[in-house]
Order: sequence, then C-alpha cells, then structure tokens
Amino acid sequence: METKLTTDALLKHKQRLHHEFNLNGYVSIPGFFNADELAEIKENKARFIQDVVPTMPDTQVYYEDPSDKSTLKQLQNMWQHDAFFGSMMDEQSKLRTLSDICLGEASRPVNMQYFNKHAGGGQATPPHQDGYFFHLTPNHAITIWFALEDVEPEQGCVNYVQGSHKFGMRAHGSSGVLGFSQTILDFGIPYDRENTMSFPCKAGHLIAHHSLTTHWADGNTSKTKSRQAMGAIYYAASTQENVASKKAYQAALDAQLTAAGKLTAAAT
Repeated sequence: METKLTTDALLKHKQRLHHEFNLNGYVSIPGFFNADELAEIKENKARFIQDVVPTMPDTQVYYEDPSDKSTLKQLQNMWQHDAFFGSMMDEQSKLRTLSDICLGEASRPVNMQYFNKHAGGGQATPPHQDGYFFHLTPNHAITIWFALEDVEPEQGCVNYVQGSHKFGMRAHGSSGVLGFSQTILDFGIPYDRENTMSFPCKAGHLIAHHSLTTHWADGNTSKTKSRQAMGAIYYAASTQENVASKKAYQAALDAQLTAAGKLTAAAT
C-alpha cells in the first residue's frame, strides 16, 4: 500500500519547510497526495464539473472558447460550492497545515481552483506575482498547486524565479490572458534568467509559493496530453485586504474583458 503523507508528518518537518519557503519563495513536495487520495480528488472533480459547474456564476468558470464548453480552462472558488472541496481547505486539512507552516502563522482559506491546459491548445500563463491580484497589506500569502496528472515541460510545467519574493512587487501590465490578466513588464532581466527553476511534476506532486514569487508556465504543446492541476490560496491571518481597491480593479477588468469578447459574462 502506498504511504500517505499525514498532517503529523508535515508538522515533523515544520522547521525545514518554513526555512525553504522563506529562503526560496517556494516548497516542492513530491507525493503530497498518494494514488488513493488522487483518485478520490479526480472523481470528485469530474462530479463537480458535471453537476456543480452548470450552477456556478459565469465569473467563476473560464473557457478557452466561451462558445465551446469542452474548452474548460479554469474554475474558481470550488471550496465554496462543494462539501468535498470545502473539506480540503478546512483547519484539519493537509493544505491548511502546510500553509500555516510556510507562512509561519495561522492562515485563512481564500480560493480553490482547477486548471486545465488542453492538448495542443492550452495557453501560456504569463510571468506574474499572485500578490498583485490580492491587494494585501502586508502581502503575505501562499498559493498551492498540485498536479492531477503527470506534467512534463511540453505540457507547460510551472517555473519559479528562486528568491524573487524578497524584492517586493514588480510593475505589472495587461497580459490579455483570461484568468491571468496581468504580466510583469520587465520580466526577463538577468536575475530572472539566472534563477529560474522549473518543476515537471508527477501526479500528486505539490508545489507552493509565496504571493511575491515570480512564476509562469508555458502553453501546452503536446498534441495528446492535457495538463490538469488544482490550486489553493491562503492569506496569512495578520494581513488586511483592501476590499475597495480589489473591487475597483475587478470591475475595470471585467468591463475590459467583456468588451474584448473574451467572456460570455464578466470574469477575471
């Protein structure tokens, strides 16, 4: 029987994980979910897409082509729509334990997402910092990403700029990419190139990064393989969210994307 990683096991490595997160701006944990856990997650993901997605607001369901439901690209806030995914985010979960360890304090759940880069058609994820979208003071949060299937470079693996979280927020501008609307304007400076770390992942492999860590992923160039993954976002309990600023940003972006015909309804 395949070994299951427990919350107790994570806590035994608390000091090392926290140190690595602070030093590099990310942690990498192969086998975070074993085969049985992964099968349960994938089964519930399929159920969610079939039964729950049709009831969700358009602003939380993104398609590569809004007129083609087979091009599902991204789902937002899954944990708020379904008990199974809600339990994956709660105080007893491995994801919550990891976020508390990495951030060095209690954390609060904010989002659970599904990502899909279709075979031969999944768009690239532009270089960005998640904290740009969070509107937090201080900007102290974690984004968790885990592979639902094996992900090789041709499918668009995640890339981090090691240590980039130490240098604050970089200037961002419009990317034109649904779901990742902003990109770092000066990306590609020598520091970026010299410190890039790429993460091909086996199914069940988890990577997690700080909200100020520069990261991106290429598009899926494989003609036969999709690139399915899930993510979770937690904010440090000590942070304050500028709700007015976030709403104003979202409203402006919604209008821009809708006018450009990228949405059937507003979404970011």
